[in-house]
Amino acid sequence: MNGIAQSARAWRVGLIGYGEVGRIVAQDLRELGVQQVLAHDRKLGTEQQQPLLEHARDCGVRLAASARELAAGCDLLISAVTASQAVAVARDCAGGLHAGVWFVDLNSASPGAKREAAAVVDAAGGRYVEAAVMTSVPPYRSKVPMLLGGAHARELEPALRELGFAGARFGDERLGIVSATKMCRSVMIKGLEAMVIESFSAARAYGVEDAVLASLAETFPGIDWEKQGAYFFQRVIEHGRRRSEEMREVARTVEEIGLRPWSASGSAERQAWVADLADRGVFGARGEAGFARSPDWRTEADRLLGAATDIENKD
Repeated sequence: MNGIAQSARAWRVGLIGYGEVGRIVAQDLRELGVQQVLAHDRKLGTEQQQPLLEHARDCGVRLAASARELAAGCDLLISAVTASQAVAVARDCAGGLHAGVWFVDLNSASPGAKREAAAVVDAAGGRYVEAAVMTSVPPYRSKVPMLLGGAHARELEPALRELGFAGARFGDERLGIVSATKMCRSVMIKGLEAMVIESFSAARAYGVEDAVLASLAETFPGIDWEKQGAYFFQRVIEHGRRRSEEMREVARTVEEIGLRPWSASGSAERQAWVADLADRGVFGARGEAGFARSPDWRTEADRLLGAATDIENKD
């Protein structure tokens, strides 16, 4: 059932994790004509399950009660959970994996974590492929650029393209290499998000934001710092928890080669701090579509600064 000779669109495709990425992929697969799309998420059975149930109903996605049940009914599994859960979900699926099933790991985990997950999948008879997603998913959806790695990556690439993953391309047969590419990139990208939030918020507090942005525009004339600032604030407010977990995996990646991850660790702390504020309602109530987006980063910086002052005063 799961050989490349068979049309990939006839496969039973399972999604482990039905968050933002999982839902995008599910919708794209169904619109492409894939008939059997299944999903499992740890929020099922909790008070947070309603958006998942509604999305699955609207898209024609069948929900599985457990990762093991999901694995047992699929030809291709796509793991899209938070970085800290990458190895755990591979273990959760292992008991249901049948020989030859494909397991694509989209998670932003360190090379070491990817090798751990691969060992679990391979021991259960599956075929593990690591995928390093190289930019934000929503603008590209399933066509997002991603590098594929591992012994089975080259073989799976054509099938993924048939399933709508137009940005998927073979990276390296050695496990961990494409993930290292992703992690090293994130030192810069997620680190820049954290630095912008810290720099812009401090500048706002001192009343020097206009001078700071003017100086940045002179030094980096190709970047619209007003627009970029608003985008960074909103992405971290919306997804800071997931980003902080990724940055801890980035720190682990740096540690694996013997360097102290000062920048990555600091970025993880800043991302997590913003996520904590979001959970406390500092940026308003989270609706089904997420937080209301402000076109001006100053609005969010003022909320952040007000919350920071309250915290300091309470301490």
